[in-house]
Amino acid sequence: MNRLLPIESIEAIPPQYRNTPIGLLLEYHNLNKPFDAYTNAQVLVGMCMDNRKHLHIPDNFAYIIRSGGANLRYSEFKVSYAIAVGGVKAIALIGHTQCGMVNLIARKELFIRGLVENAGWQAEQAEEHFYHYAPMFEIGNEVDFVLSEVKRLRARYPQVLVAPLMYKIEDGKIYAIAEK
Repeated sequence: MNRLLPIESIEAIPPQYRNTPIGLLLEYHNLNKPFDAYTNAQVLVGMCMDNRKHLHIPDNFAYIIRSGGANLRYSEFKVSYAIAVGGVKAIALIGHTQCGMVNLIARKELFIRGLVENAGWQAEQAEEHFYHYAPMFEIGNEVDFVLSEVKRLRARYPQVLVAPLMYKIEDGKIYAIAEK
């Protein structure tokens, strides 16, 4: 994960994100900037549904879409709404370490057993469900996926600032991802 840039000071925030909603997000979360009051969202945060992540940000600061692997492909109308109606001009795409959407095939049996035991499904129904949806949600490597999704979002919304970020479960901090 040597592509992760720690944000331990304002100067460590990449210049393109300073004095933007992305920079503010990093200041609030990592640097404990005192909260300002907001009546309108400043940023759209796309992040994984994983329960181990919590953002330290003010109320009303962000729209937040949580989706497995921070995959916004199937949430595009919500992204468009936040931009068109909500007026946000920045998207923070936050992946995280130890993501369950990486190597989904390794969790196939756990997934099937969980649906059988917890939801009352038949095993063959659960297996079919897994094989139908797993390819849509498998992300491969967390960092590479965030970078590819940022590239896609930038092409789709060329006037919106889109930042690739990574939440480290190990320390609860958000890191910028170095782009080539």
